[in-house]
Amino acid sequence: MKLFLDANVLFTAAYSDGGISRSLFNLAADERCSLFTSAFAVEEARRNLALKAPTKLSSLDHLVAKLTVVPEPLPDKVQWALNLPLATKDAPIMAAAATCAADILVTGDLRDFGHLFSKKFGSLRVLRPREALEEVLSKGAASSSGDE
Repeated sequence: MKLFLDANVLFTAAYSDGGISRSLFNLAADERCSLFTSAFAVEEARRNLALKAPTKLSSLDHLVAKLTVVPEPLPDKVQWALNLPLATKDAPIMAAAATCAADILVTGDLRDFGHLFSKKFGSLRVLRPREALEEVLSKGAASSSGDE
């Protein structure tokens, strides 16, 4: 399962070595999912950590090394995301997730992405971190039970 992480998920995972956001990295280390993001999301997380918790920047660098940073989306894909509608600052995130064929865009941003939660855009769904974690765990359980 391919997860695209929004900046707030990167921030939270870097800020706290426990919790749901960091658990997604643990599942990826166990090859239960693969993690993706964009340079745009990494820079947003970096800016917010520099302001709020500069001692956690090295943790962010460590985590970013464990995921795939995808190219920025083309303008037509960003326009598609703007029409969902999404704010100018959020459209590149949704567009990058769709462009890299992610299964799930993981975001905790209820204010800007809330109207998109649990909806499908092709094969892409927008989920909160807890829902994404549950989805990955349930797919793993389904795979395990099918192998027996």
